[in-house]
Amino acid sequence: MIHPHIADALKVPDLVRLTDGLVLIRFESMKIYSALAAVRHLLERGTVRPGQTLIDSSSGIYAYALALACHRYGMRCHIVASTTVDATTRAQLEILGASVEQVRPSKNLKLDQELRVRRVKEILAGHADWHWMRQYHDDVHYLGYHEVADRITAAFPRTALTVVGGVGSGASTGGLVERLRATDPSVRLVGVQPFGSVTFGSQDHHDPEAIIAGIGSSIVFDNVRHHFYDTVHWLDFTHAMSGTIALLRDHAVFAGLSTGAGYLAATYEARRHPDRLHLVVGADTGHRYVERVFARHTEALEPAALKPAEVRAPEEMVMPWSRMAWRRSACPTSGKERAA
Repeated sequence: MIHPHIADALKVPDLVRLTDGLVLIRFESMKIYSALAAVRHLLERGTVRPGQTLIDSSSGIYAYALALACHRYGMRCHIVASTTVDATTRAQLEILGASVEQVRPSKNLKLDQELRVRRVKEILAGHADWHWMRQYHDDVHYLGYHEVADRITAAFPRTALTVVGGVGSGASTGGLVERLRATDPSVRLVGVQPFGSVTFGSQDHHDPEAIIAGIGSSIVFDNVRHHFYDTVHWLDFTHAMSGTIALLRDHAVFAGLSTGAGYLAATYEARRHPDRLHLVVGADTGHRYVERVFARHTEALEPAALKPAEVRAPEEMVMPWSRMAWRRSACPTSGKERAA
């Protein structure tokens, strides 16, 4: 196949067999599927017009995906970037035609996300014709993952399947499982969270090294469907790093930190449920984690010696790794602070 644009080629994931009960669905950059489908849908519906400016905040992966989608469909792009966006990603964004501004350095993820959303609102106040993509709240971002789910169904027909991945904005794992369960309600979903995220109630636990912003949140995300999740794992940075290093050492897969966290959680789940195939969502490659993760590989723990504390409620969780049977329950608490 000759693709009409590089984004159409980059979005397609590879399926990699890790063990008998474990398969990795590896993306070059997972949110390209989401951004392409969202922009195409908005154009077809007339919500936006060619040449209009699309704006959103991002910690990295979505920024790149939206810039590619805007390049693909002739849109303008403005990114309010997290301090975690590295120089390589920023350079690509700017060359692709996106205008980029990064918020000032902050002490924690919560302040970083609040600053970004506040800045987006300030910009929109002066540019009424710009469209806010709202990756955290607009369910248009589910659409692209439905196509991925159809590929998974075709690859694993009549298979007892468990999807394991970072929760993040909720659109990726939620979109996959929403579509998969349309034909097979028995598909299970295991969500992975960092400590400090409000999404599943770990906001009172502080991990000073947590840099996996893409799988957690300090604000409430409307795109997270809590009732989709059967099980939730909370991991600290060291455990996520250990899974990431093990994935490269044992399977030669160079992937991001959220993928390593998912790999560690999925390995544990596969031991508990050997009758099911566990599909680990690999959101991106490891390039932006070279200094912060891979250069510290000697600090990694041996995954075989690690296991989570089993808890019955978010209030019982303990660091560095906790696991809870979520049982497709609703949002854990109410009245959490919203930033958008």
